[in-house]
Amino acid sequence: MSRKPETKPADGPVVRFQGAGLSYDGETEALSDLELTLERGSLHLLTGPSGSGKSSLLKLIYLAVAPTRGSFELFGRDMAREPRDALPLLRRRIGVVFQEFRLLDHLSAFDNAALPLRIAGRKPSEYRDDVVELLEWVGLGPRIDALPPALSGGEKQRLAIARAVVGRPDLILADEPTGNVDPSMSVRILRLLLELNRTGTTVVIATHDQALVERAQAPVLRLDGGRLAHEAPARIRRRP
Repeated sequence: MSRKPETKPADGPVVRFQGAGLSYDGETEALSDLELTLERGSLHLLTGPSGSGKSSLLKLIYLAVAPTRGSFELFGRDMAREPRDALPLLRRRIGVVFQEFRLLDHLSAFDNAALPLRIAGRKPSEYRDDVVELLEWVGLGPRIDALPPALSGGEKQRLAIARAVVGRPDLILADEPTGNVDPSMSVRILRLLLELNRTGTTVVIATHDQALVERAQAPVLRLDGGRLAHEAPARIRRRP
């Protein structure tokens, strides 16, 4: 894999929560007393049982919801003070790999991967070569014109990763990236994410996959009942 996403100047921690909480109904908290700092270029694994708050934490980070108490800083900015019209530009610095892929079935693999660039107003002549190179990097070069219904689960997952990173974001959030693929494809996807991290991108991987946790050898953020605990990297027998 030769593609090396460009890095951007550091501007403080990528994410910082202090005493943060999130409630959807104004009473019960999905997340409580959240204390978390993600430094630039770090890699973390987010684990916990179903219903523990993993999806809620990811939603907070990619600005789909806002904390109901406490403070939240993103890329060094106090989100409580940021105007709403500043949010789209901040979101462009985040790439999200959704568990359900969220690909558009009527668009080719190329057009799905290029969609964030089109939305940002870039012309196809400006990004075609980059998108082709990226699809080759994730192993989809021969499938560049295929529609999502013709792709396997692993191919869809790699396409979702390509779309998430095409804008060269500072932060990647991957929600269960190996949940729909076989073990050998899980290893390949983990390698892609580790390679992105090595180029300076901050990566958070939410997962139930214990084998992935053991292979990644990264700090673990464990959620249970909406509360976060930090754990040391898992010991592993081999690297992917």
